[in-house]
Amino acid sequence: MDNPPHFTSYVVEDRSHVAIIKREIHSRVVLAGFSKTRVGEVDIVVSELTSNLIKYAGSGEILYRLVPCGPDNPVLELLCIDNGPGMSDPARMMKDGVSTRNTLGHGLGAIQRLSDSFELYSLRNWGTIVYAQMAVKKCEPATKAEIRVASLNVPKPGETVSGDGHRVKHSQHGLSIFFADGLGHGEAAHEAVQTGLDAFQHTPGDSPLETLRYIHSQVKKTRGMVGTIVSYNKTDNEWMFCGIGNISSRTYTGLLFKNYMSYNGIIGLNIPGTMKDTRIPGEKNQHLILCSDGIRTRWDLTKYPSIFKYDSIILAACLYKDFSRRTDDASILVATINPSR
Repeated sequence: MDNPPHFTSYVVEDRSHVAIIKREIHSRVVLAGFSKTRVGEVDIVVSELTSNLIKYAGSGEILYRLVPCGPDNPVLELLCIDNGPGMSDPARMMKDGVSTRNTLGHGLGAIQRLSDSFELYSLRNWGTIVYAQMAVKKCEPATKAEIRVASLNVPKPGETVSGDGHRVKHSQHGLSIFFADGLGHGEAAHEAVQTGLDAFQHTPGDSPLETLRYIHSQVKKTRGMVGTIVSYNKTDNEWMFCGIGNISSRTYTGLLFKNYMSYNGIIGLNIPGTMKDTRIPGEKNQHLILCSDGIRTRWDLTKYPSIFKYDSIILAACLYKDFSRRTDDASILVATINPSR
């Protein structure tokens, strides 16, 4: 999705948390228009995921958000993350009856059947990530995109809004992405970023540099932000990049990666007088990864075997699991050229 909302996070440390989380998500999907039958299926999935966190990992985290999939068709996205022992044989755990001890008895296999989309990533002695999508009605299969974008945005613990955000803007030549982090966190940071995203939406042209200059002129009454803009031209198969402030920007092509440096400054307060766009050659299955400073920077994707075989939201969840500071809003965006899956 181009401009999704942030995830709501629940830490699961005790069985009493299961009912609280189930009740909250139940209320949200009822208000979103899920049928009685579909709400019951959501209840089963949430109960199983949270129960498994307590049973197998001892504790963990549930992330959820509602995003649109066409008119009148909201989709519930669920991420279940733990630092438990992991699974030596994930395929076996997917069989009915294997992961059902002391739970409702439905197991991971039933969660997969009840979900419109399901992925499980687990490493021994590292933990497990489960991703599930559940829609009001089945979404039409997505058309093959030149660029696929996945994102994860979680507010600082205790906050109800995120001061991080991004927006994707499409054109006949490709797309542009503005990824921003408002100074601090909370409402003021959120308002600053939303003002910047609105300015980005109405900016003509594809030059990240010129777009950043325009956004800077439009957000001077806010507390300011840092941000990066990347544009992809599908005709030239080329990225253009320009960033201001501490947004981590990295490309991965196979096992090779490259970091891209941003200019010092704060959008809305002070930006350098001399900047230029950086051009980056595009390659099939190349991954562009952007992270706010709520994610520590010393990560290495080679530590996640076969990660590129999974949906990019799993990659983002891995980085969040292992490198979120938990003292600030945390967001990750992954854009992939001509994805193979």
